[in-house]
Amino acid sequence: MLLTQTIPVLDLRDFHTDDRRQTFVTQMGSALEDTGFFALTHHSVDANLIQTAYAVTQAFFTLPEAVKLRYENPALHGQRGFTRFGREHAKDHPVPDLKEFWHVGRALAPDHPLAAAYPANLSPTEVPQFASVMNQLYAQLEACATELLKACALYLGESENWLSDMMRDSDTILRVIHYPPIAPDVHPASLRAAAHEDINLITLLCEATDDGLELLQRDGTWRTIRALPGQIIVDSGDMLQQLTNGLLKSTTHRVVNPVDGRDRRFSMPFFAHPRPEVDLTPLSNCVARTNQPPFPRITAGAYLQQRLREIGLVG
Repeated sequence: MLLTQTIPVLDLRDFHTDDRRQTFVTQMGSALEDTGFFALTHHSVDANLIQTAYAVTQAFFTLPEAVKLRYENPALHGQRGFTRFGREHAKDHPVPDLKEFWHVGRALAPDHPLAAAYPANLSPTEVPQFASVMNQLYAQLEACATELLKACALYLGESENWLSDMMRDSDTILRVIHYPPIAPDVHPASLRAAAHEDINLITLLCEATDDGLELLQRDGTWRTIRALPGQIIVDSGDMLQQLTNGLLKSTTHRVVNPVDGRDRRFSMPFFAHPRPEVDLTPLSNCVARTNQPPFPRITAGAYLQQRLREIGLVG
């Protein structure tokens, strides 16, 4: 049976075609205003690289627990390397998510002005390809995110590079997630990822190895989002919602438990962040368009720290 996507599907080639460019900008902006989600095709992220990344991901997460824990450094607050199963929970959710994950950050040259500002990436020696593959994937996803942020800026009536400049040299994160088989004694309220919103500007989610992602609709029901080959799922995060005074939606979503609890699931979201000093004060034209009081002033760094405390990664 041919599965069809349940959210708008956009083709990134349109953004680079003169007579389709404005259509892409309008369609993307409308999707982010409506549900905060769309699927992207012809995104230039190499399909073989994605599959190789999943292969090395599985190789790492099937290592013994004692080996994985060598790469968990509590001082990093989960921002690099391994985070153990059950450590993170959704904001205001009483029980932890049923997942473990690894964070890959920006790799900077030692003489870069920000080299000391961000933690260094960790690399599991047991999986020699891991670091190289993830760094390649990070670079390709960032290039795609840059194009999408340009389109988003144009939709908002700003200069093309307004949003992508915020991301330049930022602590953007690639998260590699393993959802293990469901244990029979888990808490009844436990989900692979409980209902939450993303913190950042936009998220690019490489095609997951299985379905499970759902978004919360305005009528309170949940819509399944398919994991289809060749598609990257894109959603807007809290920081973009903040900048646009709620015009572009940071939509609640979750990953539900499978019918067959023995199934594993892997996914790789790329969280595009602004630099910490970026001012997230809402655009005046968005305040006017939303016809509601402006969201409070805050920097991206303060916003991130607030949210990391709320999800249990920072004490």
